[in-house]
Amino acid sequence: MAKKQMSREGYEKLEQKLSYLITVRRAEVAQKLKEARSFGDLSENAEYDEAKNEQGILEAEIAELQITLENAEIVEDDNISVDEIGMGSIIEIRRVGTDKIERLQIVGTNEANFKEGKISDESPIGKSALKKRVGDTFLVEAPAGELEFEVVAISK
Repeated sequence: MAKKQMSREGYEKLEQKLSYLITVRRAEVAQKLKEARSFGDLSENAEYDEAKNEQGILEAEIAELQITLENAEIVEDDNISVDEIGMGSIIEIRRVGTDKIERLQIVGTNEANFKEGKISDESPIGKSALKKRVGDTFLVEAPAGELEFEVVAISK
């Protein structure tokens, strides 16, 4: 599996989530299973089936987080360029033909949250913006058609 880049902050959030799932959620699900077993016949026990399903989903999520963390390449703030857009860059872009400027941060897929202004490096805008410099324009394929953006500023 190829290394996925992510910020130190994103890595630490995933570590905290993994720790919570292992220490708290596993115990909660184990307790549900214990209670469901006490209801008797497991072949007709909906609570037991539901707890087993929940356990399976939880273990899959834990395994996925462990793989993600094992294959993470942390991009330290000191290594973020202000000359060209890369992982961790905070960019200001303007859609050509408008005056509206958007401020976005390029992050890994696991950290993306558009409401917080964090877009994935694999999203249409993120992918198209990579390696661009201030003053460069780039095209993004969108359902509404092709959009053109200009890079106004790059920071970290």
